[in-house]
Amino acid sequence: MKLSPDCMYLLLASLCASAGAVSDVRSRRIPNLLTGASVVLGLLLHLGAGGWRQMGMAAAAGLVGGAVFFVFFVAGGMGAGDVKLMAAVSSIAGFGHLAELFLAIALTGGVFAVVLAISRGRLKATVANVGSLIQHHARSGVLPHPDLNLDNPQSLRLAYGVPIAVGCWIVLLMQMGTR
Repeated sequence: MKLSPDCMYLLLASLCASAGAVSDVRSRRIPNLLTGASVVLGLLLHLGAGGWRQMGMAAAAGLVGGAVFFVFFVAGGMGAGDVKLMAAVSSIAGFGHLAELFLAIALTGGVFAVVLAISRGRLKATVANVGSLIQHHARSGVLPHPDLNLDNPQSLRLAYGVPIAVGCWIVLLMQMGTR
């Protein structure tokens, strides 16, 4: 089976995200070497396939993907590796699939978060924390909540590289199904 260029970009983005997910689960880190090399790979692939304009769009996709996740990092709800992984995945996938990726990753992350909360017997506390976060951010903007952050050992932590990878695979499979 021959893959379209769109499917090839999504396949490479999914492989990048999968490597990041494996590292995230194992060590709670996503290596800069992976994310940096992936951004460069994405830009070079788009340059080779469509010239400077397409590479510029891939760079814009990487910036937008990273910027959206950067807001969650600043708010204390996500690690920097997740931000860099999303920037890398976005630059490889390109601008055309960014909205689909955001939707698939957000929905997957939500499902995984609920499953994690249920599996740890913390669903009620997690729902209460979400309410507290909404109130806090309505008052304080993107400042991290002082009691609900990544450094708090009581906080449930989801290796968000996994939803990023699963979301990429979902978008790839959807794209392949529409061909």
